[in-house]
Amino acid sequence: MPVAQPSPVASASVDPGRWGRVDAEGTIYVRTPDGERVVGSWQAGAPEEGLAHFARRFDDLLTETELLAARLAAGGGDPKHALSSAKTLRDGLDEATVVGDLVGLRDRLDELMAQAEEAVTAARSARDAQRAAAVARKEELAAEAETLAAEATQWKQAGDRFKAILDEWRSIRGIDRKTDEQLWKRFSKARESFNRRRGSHFADLDRQRASAKARKEELVVEAEKLSDSDDWGPTAARFRDLMAEWKAAGRAQKDADDALWQRFRTAQDAFFARRSGTFAERDAEFSANAEAKRALLAEAEKIDVSDPGGARAALRRIQERWEEIGKVPRDDIRPLEAGLRAVEERVRDAAERQWRRTDPEAEARVAQFRERVAQFEAQAEKAQAAGDSRRAEQARSQAEQWREWLTTAEQAVRQR
Repeated sequence: MPVAQPSPVASASVDPGRWGRVDAEGTIYVRTPDGERVVGSWQAGAPEEGLAHFARRFDDLLTETELLAARLAAGGGDPKHALSSAKTLRDGLDEATVVGDLVGLRDRLDELMAQAEEAVTAARSARDAQRAAAVARKEELAAEAETLAAEATQWKQAGDRFKAILDEWRSIRGIDRKTDEQLWKRFSKARESFNRRRGSHFADLDRQRASAKARKEELVVEAEKLSDSDDWGPTAARFRDLMAEWKAAGRAQKDADDALWQRFRTAQDAFFARRSGTFAERDAEFSANAEAKRALLAEAEKIDVSDPGGARAALRRIQERWEEIGKVPRDDIRPLEAGLRAVEERVRDAAERQWRRTDPEAEARVAQFRERVAQFEAQAEKAQAAGDSRRAEQARSQAEQWREWLTTAEQAVRQR
């Protein structure tokens, strides 16, 4: 309870005779600005006791007034109720059966009523501001809920936010019922829209996951069949395609997806492990083949091409052995083949040179040129003996020309 401060109005019980009187018959009067007013009578004892009794009743009114003042000053209680109580006290003073400072008490109550009216106005303004803030906040929450309902795709976060909005919504007070119902309809509609959209999303997701599971089961069955294949190239290419199709199929439920993936990887690993083992054996065989071909190439490079016929025979034997050896590693194919081709070209060049040296047509041309030189020299001698110098000179000139041609032909034969 608020503590009443000393009142500016004097207590009547301290000096009752100051505010009223009692006559010999026990009638009690209170003094007012308009004169004396009878407030009661006293027959139970001495007249002064009656005056003191009505003074104490005044003090009771004064105490009640100061308690109202204390509540107003402390900001406790309802200022509207305080205003009503003060007005009731003031309006009852004209008929109050008390003895005391009625003028001072009336002024005090008028003062309290003015303070109460200010408090009522302030409280109304505060309530209006609180209501406006509450309405504004719920409008913000409703707008946020509508945005989430239309745009949110982070379903868990958005669902948690809707729960937080609802908790805050319930804590907001001070809104009139009509406005509150309108705002609630907005929020409720947004929440229902979000729940429908979320439910539709997860229903679609469940369908997609079921479809992904069915497709991945098909891929697993095919992979398990391929795991025993020895058709290394096409099967490896198909496994690459299966991996691409696996990724394109999407995700199933986690447990099912993990189990299917384990089966798929097991089948894939089994195939590639077998292929790796086979390739390792083949690589070892190919490496041995390469060593054999290098040794054979070294032998081929020592072929004596001075005897073209013998060189060709030796090369044929080496080529037969070369083909019998078989495949070599990819990196060794080109250098080995290039080395053998170089030997083949060297043997072929030697054979061509021999053929050109023994070409009958070339020998015939040399003989023809030699014969023509001899003919023209004989003509020159004959013409000289006959004294025909001019014809002798012509014949010698022609003989010289054919001799040059003979020299060129002989050089060509020697260089083959």
